[in-house]
Amino acid sequence: MTLFTIGYEGLDIDTFLARLAACGIDTVVDVRDLPVSRKSGFSKKALSARLEAEGLHYVHMAGLGCPKPIREHVKAGGDQACYEAAFNAHLATREDDIAALAGLARTSRAALLCFEADPRRCHRTMVAEAVRERFGLAVEALGAAR
Repeated sequence: MTLFTIGYEGLDIDTFLARLAACGIDTVVDVRDLPVSRKSGFSKKALSARLEAEGLHYVHMAGLGCPKPIREHVKAGGDQACYEAAFNAHLATREDDIAALAGLARTSRAALLCFEADPRRCHRTMVAEAVRERFGLAVEALGAAR
């Protein structure tokens, strides 16, 4: 089984949906702490409605989002290593959410959603790696070329 990840940075909602369809994704797991966006169509209510209209499932897992104090530290000039350490410490407290995510990935073709296009700069990669390490699922980032 594979857990996919995708960022919507630089995409409009139609291009995003086309990418999901091309990759056979049927469940979008939103791992934003606060699922709001300045980009049209990507806030929780609008996104979930559009996904459902397209026959896809939407799941918001706020517990796997990056908590505000960690985000604020990065904005204040914190480095990537500190960010990763802080977020991984947070993930260590979210074992039930990680297990639930692994269960979703085993029963559907699921993609973790967050904003950043580059998965190396996004917490969703650390979430996916936690699932890989604990449950043995493969991880694949759905990049711009797809």
